[in-house]
Amino acid sequence: MVTPRQIDLVQRSFARVLPITADAARMFYDHLFALAPETRALFRADMADQGRKLFLTIAAVVDSLDRLDDVIPVAQALAVRHVGYGVRDGHYALVGAALIATLDATLGDAFDAETAAAWNEAYALLSGCMLAAARSPSACAGQDGIDLADAA
Repeated sequence: MVTPRQIDLVQRSFARVLPITADAARMFYDHLFALAPETRALFRADMADQGRKLFLTIAAVVDSLDRLDDVIPVAQALAVRHVGYGVRDGHYALVGAALIATLDATLGDAFDAETAAAWNEAYALLSGCMLAAARSPSACAGQDGIDLADAA
């Protein structure tokens, strides 16, 4: 579970990335393609536009971390769409590694151990739910909505 302190760390650190999102997006895809060159084939659109969309999505998720009931269904739908694009289970860990490497490079000393742990926890929660949704679109839904215990 992502704690209020971790949410604050993720949100404050991402606010520092927002002014340089174009550079951060290029760096993210450089990291991703270095880790998994085969993923380059998944991207057919203009990479600058793709990077803009990526960081808009990350910004929306980061902004909603304190409202997980709002963000989890969106993440589930995104995961289901990504299956159609050719995204496989193993790509989630690679995306997480590329994201963490990008944050480390862009934030420098501000990306301390506590901030890194907060990002890792938030990413683990969301990617876990996305993986479950990709396998079965109803996997994260509980009787009265979202069951976060199953999502992690």
